[in-house]
Amino acid sequence: MAKYTIGVDFGTLSGRALLVNAQTGEELADATLEYPHAVMDEALPCGKKLAPDWALEHPQDYLDVFAYTIPEVLKKSGVSAEDVIGVGIDFTACTLLPVKADGTPLCFLEQYKENPHAYIKLWKHHAAQDKANRLNEIAAERGEDWLARYGGKISSEWMFPKIWQTLEEAPEVYEEADFFIEAADWVIWQLTGVQTRNSCTAGYKAMWHKQKGYPSKEFFKALDPRLENVVEDKLNCPISSLGSKAGEICEKAAALTGLKTGTAVAVANVDAHVTVPAVKITEPGKILAIMGTSTCHILLGTEEHTVPGMCGVVEDGVYPGFFGYEAGQSCVGDHFAWFVENCCPPEYYKAAEAEGLNIHQYLTKKAEQYKVGESGLLALDWWNGNRSVLVDVDLTGMMLGMTLQTKPEEIYRALIEATAYGTRKIIETFTANGVPVNEFYASGGISQKNPMAMQIYADILKLPIRIGGTTQGPALGSAIFGAVAAGKDAGGYDTVFDAAKVMGKLRDTVYTPIPENAAVYDKLYAEYSTLHDYFGRGDNDVMKRLKEIKKQQSN
Repeated sequence: MAKYTIGVDFGTLSGRALLVNAQTGEELADATLEYPHAVMDEALPCGKKLAPDWALEHPQDYLDVFAYTIPEVLKKSGVSAEDVIGVGIDFTACTLLPVKADGTPLCFLEQYKENPHAYIKLWKHHAAQDKANRLNEIAAERGEDWLARYGGKISSEWMFPKIWQTLEEAPEVYEEADFFIEAADWVIWQLTGVQTRNSCTAGYKAMWHKQKGYPSKEFFKALDPRLENVVEDKLNCPISSLGSKAGEICEKAAALTGLKTGTAVAVANVDAHVTVPAVKITEPGKILAIMGTSTCHILLGTEEHTVPGMCGVVEDGVYPGFFGYEAGQSCVGDHFAWFVENCCPPEYYKAAEAEGLNIHQYLTKKAEQYKVGESGLLALDWWNGNRSVLVDVDLTGMMLGMTLQTKPEEIYRALIEATAYGTRKIIETFTANGVPVNEFYASGGISQKNPMAMQIYADILKLPIRIGGTTQGPALGSAIFGAVAAGKDAGGYDTVFDAAKVMGKLRDTVYTPIPENAAVYDKLYAEYSTLHDYFGRGDNDVMKRLKEIKKQQSN
């Protein structure tokens, strides 16, 4: 009899569940829930205003995802919960919340509902940048050896700047919290009744090392004496490796989801990293770009190298036996969404509707008529800061070359090209530092929906591009890990490598570089690199000065 697994993918704006046949990889049903509270970047639910660079979420939304999507995929597929052998989840990271000893989020408590620090700080919460800057300075001054593993800089998006911000601005929340925990681990806690911490988020977002552990007490004391025992006081839980079993569905979770008690639950994972087996990557040299609101790049290596501006290198951070490298771009899908929401004239929407197209399809149709370089435009892809290789959230976007004749579709295409230039910068940095890249794989909505964008990427990167065979890459990857948590005897698999070979998927489509396009893009990329270094490496900090003026005038 067939056995099934469920992968639940928690994204920035929604959560989705996918039910998969563990023996064939067939996807039987999926369901999505948009987060009722969405991203809170302007105000709390009570109406209290938030300062610039804040990005919060509400943990109730994640419970709602479980309560709606899992019963829905069981209903749609007709599969009995008795035949579901495993569940896996993935999450954005670092997405952090303060909780009590029993897992209750502080924002659930009446006395903290109006305190923004009691809520979840989303991955793209940048209001802790001053803490990240100071952390980096102190780490460099002390010669902390772990700093090189993260490209020489820790981002404000990571765990300890967010914890430090809470301590500094809301010490009562810091004291009240028994734990600070990744949302990925928190939702597993809700399913199993047992707290676990996964090696992926610990390694990439909390400076944990498999051999050496977290940074020393002395380092945290140098940040702030009150942080000396932060690991023992607020993170006190063993680290579990990817591919292992976190626990089983508890009675409370069974009532919430409709799953049977005792169903295996995999240790939590990150949305990008979990997608690697979903596209059948099981060896080094193949970089995967998970393209959504942001893009995360994952690459396997056989040795540990330091790469400037990477987000981290973690032993067993993706697969056991390999070093997993991560880099990223903070603004990709968000880039294009910003443009259509703020800069696209009404007549374009009307024309798109008349042709039965959405606005992105319509802009793409018009943009693909242009030759490479014909618009005369060049953009920097920093609308939400730069994650790699500059690791600087205070950088901002730029468009160069506009005239009175510039059309919306030209700007739209230039924004797509900018994200591809940013990806090329990442690949070149890996290659120059001993981590080769031979093949490029893409997953996520953009790779599935926009052939023009993928051809642009192939031409700029000068690499063939293979596309994941599912529209739900992270959810499929989570389902794969759910099958491994269940184990072979239950109808799953004993290793993620075995599961990936059967359950992973690739499309037949391969985008190959067009030589004449690549030649022109080389010229444009040279100009991008000049601007990249000029505005991003300190020659001209005008972006930061403008941002500081904005901050002062917003108070």
